[in-house]
Amino acid sequence: MVKLFGYFRSSAAYRVRIALNLKNIEWQSETIHLTKNGGEQFSEAYQKLNPQSLLPTLEDDGNYFTQSLAILEYIEEAYPDPPLLPTLPTQRARVRSIALAVACDIHPINNLRVLKYLSQELKLDQVQKTTWYRHWISTGLGAIETMLTQHSETGEFCHGSSVSLADICLVPQVFNANRFDCDMSAYPTITRINDACLSMKEFQQAMPENQPDAEE
Repeated sequence: MVKLFGYFRSSAAYRVRIALNLKNIEWQSETIHLTKNGGEQFSEAYQKLNPQSLLPTLEDDGNYFTQSLAILEYIEEAYPDPPLLPTLPTQRARVRSIALAVACDIHPINNLRVLKYLSQELKLDQVQKTTWYRHWISTGLGAIETMLTQHSETGEFCHGSSVSLADICLVPQVFNANRFDCDMSAYPTITRINDACLSMKEFQQAMPENQPDAEE
């Protein structure tokens, strides 16, 4: 059985949960708590699986994969139905560009380890740290909103009428934005797509609050 090493509030793990559910892959959750015991991602046992000490890690048939986008591409290739990328190269590139805008440009600079560095090393207070977070959310989501509204192939979802890797990356980022009380009023297209995704049981089952390690 496929095993996902993750944490309920990790947006990168959230992406992979969505993909596994959409592909109807049976999988097992293995919790790596990001704050208990100094962060279980730094344990010797986990570092053997993932030297970066990041989440998630996916195990499939004795093989271990890291980096959520690489994992998503692996899932797409190893379990091709239903597809999460369109057929044409131009369309696939568009979907990937939206996914990467989240995974490479927004998420990394608001990652837990970055936020901890801001407070522990640079001594920013909570207000300053939240201001940092909201600035990069606004910059990133604003660009994605434009990418979506100005393209004719945006449909019910980021690309047409089928869920793609773009939606899989976007939904966890919207969750994070809402968690930090970011103003989403400037992103009506993103909000509409997020709502469409969350109406699907595969997305609902992947939501952080529905995970076995979710904290009250």
